[in-house]
Amino acid sequence: MTTWFTAADCDLEDFRAVCEQKTDLGSYPHATGVADNVLIYPGQLPNTREVQAELVRALMDGPGVVVFTGAFGSDVVDRASAVFHDIIAAQKAAGTAAGDHFAKPGANDRVWGALDKFALRDPEAFAAYYDNDTLALICQAWLGRGYQVTSQVNVVNPGGTAQVAHRDYHLGFMSQEQALGYPGHIHALSPVLTLQGAVAHVDMPVETGPTRYLPHSQKYPAGYIAYHRPEFTAYFEQNHVQLPLAKGDAAFFNPAVFHGAGTNRSTGVRRMANLLQVSSAFGRAMEKVDRTAMVEALYPVLRSYAGSVENVIAASAEGYPFPADLDRDQPVDGMSPQTQADLVREALAAGWSELPR
Repeated sequence: MTTWFTAADCDLEDFRAVCEQKTDLGSYPHATGVADNVLIYPGQLPNTREVQAELVRALMDGPGVVVFTGAFGSDVVDRASAVFHDIIAAQKAAGTAAGDHFAKPGANDRVWGALDKFALRDPEAFAAYYDNDTLALICQAWLGRGYQVTSQVNVVNPGGTAQVAHRDYHLGFMSQEQALGYPGHIHALSPVLTLQGAVAHVDMPVETGPTRYLPHSQKYPAGYIAYHRPEFTAYFEQNHVQLPLAKGDAAFFNPAVFHGAGTNRSTGVRRMANLLQVSSAFGRAMEKVDRTAMVEALYPVLRSYAGSVENVIAASAEGYPFPADLDRDQPVDGMSPQTQADLVREALAAGWSELPR
């Protein structure tokens, strides 16, 4: 394994060799088919170790993307959609324009923190929606017990343009420079800590711009560096696949798969998807720490500190931007909000007398 990646490790021919593999349906006995190299599964499968193992192989060593047809019932989806539309209407009435990781703020309709908003607004509808055996199966297969579900509703309106190809959380939400600061074994670890998913809340023919994927791309070791490079973006644009989805279908994928939402070329379809990001229980520290209280106490000392301010900041301030309240700290100027550590650095550089609350 490479200890530290550099931009020189990104070789397009090596990437092509990985991405141009073919998905062998015979290796996945519970799948009903392969469409554009993506495995298709029925929405109801037994939650057994055998099925879980097959899904892990599909996400890790196979195409990295699976689609479950009819995973969510139409009535359940419609009830949830009504709640989401109410939340969006309330946001607009309040003058809120949601920022986006990969799109211009306000171009689409976003509901950040949709999981708890849904539960508080209509707990019965929430229970009916998340009482879903397919979701439990794929989450348990990829993440084991104690996984943590989050949800962001995304509505891409007619004319909404495609996202640039990217990988996802954690390293996928970083600039190339930031990603280069993490050793190779972290690049290998990051994808297995998160499961990405999308539930179709309307029928999504290709002209509405469902997610574009590059199957097998999750197996390219330097991918968190490569996706920032223009030659890899160009390859994605020429070779991606795009599967139509019916309402209630659900796609799940390894977050290291190169992907991005497509352009909505329809004239009247508001393409609504519930984007699920499910995290491993292991993505947590051992102790609770009040870092806000710490940095407020330390800031007067740091203003005139003669030693390594950076070392003290690293040991006290939150150096990672997530989890965040994305209604308040929106990713408007980049893919992630400002970290607490960056705020302390900014305050010291500007000579602020105290930290803002």
